Amino acid sequence: MQAVPAPLRQAAYGLGATKRQLIWRVVLPASLSGIVASVILALSRAVGETMIVTLAAGQRPLFTLDPRETIATMTSFIVQAASGDQPAGSLASRSLYAVAATLFVITLLLNLVSQIVVRRYRERYE
Repeated sequence: MQAVPAPLRQAAYGLGATKRQLIWRVVLPASLSGIVASVILALSRAVGETMIVTLAAGQRPLFTLDPRETIATMTSFIVQAASGDQPAGSLASRSLYAVAATLFVITLLLNLVSQIVVRRYRERYE
């Protein structure tokens, strides 16, 4: 939001805009692409983090909707399965690659959506 040029803000003030109008009608639309891109990139980074999720989630393969219970996320499953000795070609080994590929695809899609949003809503200000 600080990247919005000062002349753009001054022009809004020169037209009689209040501070609230300046924020909602000038600064927020001008910085929307950066805000959305940062949120999407933060989500894709959160999906890709492995070790902290492993420690925080507790590595329990339990599905529940109760937020107080520990569960296994995709990244904690990868760490848990990779830390053991998996024979090549076994179901556990194949599931490890399937989960890793799914995690990669989710992260890739989030990054692509972020790039599309940035390109679509980016405006050039002089």
